[in-house]
Amino acid sequence: MKNILELSKEELISYFQKIGQPRFRQVQVWNWLYQKGKLDFFEMSNIPKIIRERLARDFVIDLPKIYTVQKSKDGTTKFALSLHDENIIETVLIPEGTHYTQCLSSQVGCPLGCTFCSTGKMGFVRNLSCGEIIGQILVAKSYLKDTKDKLKIRNLVFMGMGEPLLNWENVKKAIYILRDKQAFDFSYRHTTISTVGIPKPLQEFAEKDLGSIAISLHAPTQELREKIMPKAASIVSLNDLIELLKNIPLRNRQRITIEYILIKGINDSLDHARQLNRVLSHIKCKINLIAFNPGEDIEYEAPDEKSISEFEKYLRDKGQITTLRKSKGQDINAACGQLRAKIL
Repeated sequence: MKNILELSKEELISYFQKIGQPRFRQVQVWNWLYQKGKLDFFEMSNIPKIIRERLARDFVIDLPKIYTVQKSKDGTTKFALSLHDENIIETVLIPEGTHYTQCLSSQVGCPLGCTFCSTGKMGFVRNLSCGEIIGQILVAKSYLKDTKDKLKIRNLVFMGMGEPLLNWENVKKAIYILRDKQAFDFSYRHTTISTVGIPKPLQEFAEKDLGSIAISLHAPTQELREKIMPKAASIVSLNDLIELLKNIPLRNRQRITIEYILIKGINDSLDHARQLNRVLSHIKCKINLIAFNPGEDIEYEAPDEKSISEFEKYLRDKGQITTLRKSKGQDINAACGQLRAKIL
């Protein structure tokens, strides 16, 4: 039977029309699933019993299963989730004071193999389905309810395992459900996609105003990007990526986030900062610096605090909006670049 979490709004409306039911049944089902978190058709009390029985015959509500839960000393929670085919993915809840940000995976592993990323070391297994993507949120919300954690999930970031724009059709379908007011109702400001810059889907994401954009840049020259991100650099050159970003449609106060992992002796010098400033000089952006997080079988190191501070100061002095992201969950391998599903 088909997992009902895989159905778009239009597909669910079409299903109800085929069985002679009005369109508003779709709203009722989505309300129970995504707003109330009820994962049993027979608990959907405002739907006639005969329709609930039909739903139970035609569909399942299939979520990823929690395999392990790890809690960091800083409050970050990492879930290893088992999928129907026994593949494992990871998703992370990051506490942000009054709420959580959830870091979502879009693939099992990643095909890009960036040299500083533990997920890249896994290689690529397969894309996640729409239901497996939104299932991560339902699992996390259920966990928070069961543990009586009063913080809510306010932000979603596609920064987990995989390159989301290489699984664009499934990610796009999931984002429409995440953004829909009858479902999860996350706003564009609270939905961010992180990508190395896959041109066609990135343009579509921006033109359809589906959320905020974060670009995994990590190098200010094509030559260096080819060294540390060879597959990403071969998909789109740095010059072409920058030209694309110059013309990306943005809202009035919206900026593109440029993600830049600082790696000791690789991309952390003041010369690199000068090159980065020059490359980004005509883009409406903010720069998010991240000190490298250690990973198994990865020989890179993080720069010392002095080097990081000097890099940040140079960009600020040049008028760049620059922040240094504090890594959370590093002690449980839940920080940026550390997700790997080591269970496998």
